[in-house]
Amino acid sequence: MSKVEEFEELRPLLFSIAYRILGSVGEAEDAVQETWLRFADSSTRPTSTKAFLSAAVTRISIDVLRSARVRREAYPGPWLPEPLLNDPYQDPARSAELADSVSMAALLLLERLSPLERAVFVLREVFAFDFDEVASFAGNSRQRPHK
Repeated sequence: MSKVEEFEELRPLLFSIAYRILGSVGEAEDAVQETWLRFADSSTRPTSTKAFLSAAVTRISIDVLRSARVRREAYPGPWLPEPLLNDPYQDPARSAELADSVSMAALLLLERLSPLERAVFVLREVFAFDFDEVASFAGNSRQRPHK
């Protein structure tokens, strides 16, 4: 399978991660595009393309959020995320799942989290990545605390 085919297969997942972290369709699409550019430029094949791309889009999304805070930009509406008016992937089941996944409580929580905290929450709670994967995606090597 070519890099393009691998990327296109994972594009809906990458968009979902970026959208849930950023709360903006445009910024999510930009993050996915930046992820493609990094993937296309890499000279080696990752062991897990899904893990590599998920980590890349997560880090790019965190950087976008941090950059927005530095520029003192704020989301123009009262809640995160902005509504998806059209599903760019035209999948009704995916659209319904995406709409149902963000409740008012989650919106309030996401609004109050730092960029890194938001990314960790989305990866763990929405996409069920394990703690070690979330730590590596977020650029933190700490292991899950033992209970």
